[in-house]
Amino acid sequence: MKICIINGPNLNLTGIREPEIYGFSGFDQYISTLRSEFPDVDLDYFQSNIEGELINKLHEAGFETDGIILNAGAYTHTSVAIGDAVEAIKAPVVEVHMSNVWAREEFRHFSYISSAAAGVIAGFGLGSYRLALLNFLGR
Repeated sequence: MKICIINGPNLNLTGIREPEIYGFSGFDQYISTLRSEFPDVDLDYFQSNIEGELINKLHEAGFETDGIILNAGAYTHTSVAIGDAVEAIKAPVVEVHMSNVWAREEFRHFSYISSAAAGVIAGFGLGSYRLALLNFLGR
């Protein structure tokens, strides 16, 4: 099984930026943990702060993988184009957020991605990615 994790803006600063919200571990460390825990899954990882690069990666991975775990960061709440890209691809997408977006600012309560996603997981820190991966594995 091939799964692509796509992270959007500022998620390259996980472990540094607002650790009380996003945790103290960096994503590069966490992806290594996931790869060790799930050795039979081909995990591709991509991060960009640029909206168009995220869309290009969705287009690429959306026809080459069994599923996509997407944390579009703030673009979740602002990007019609990313929502359209999720709707246009073949691979199922699970939208993830490390924080509970519904317990935060009002503007974070809306997602342009959710209506096209297979599901949404939020509020479990980096564990949100693990839960999404378990979903794809049927566990």
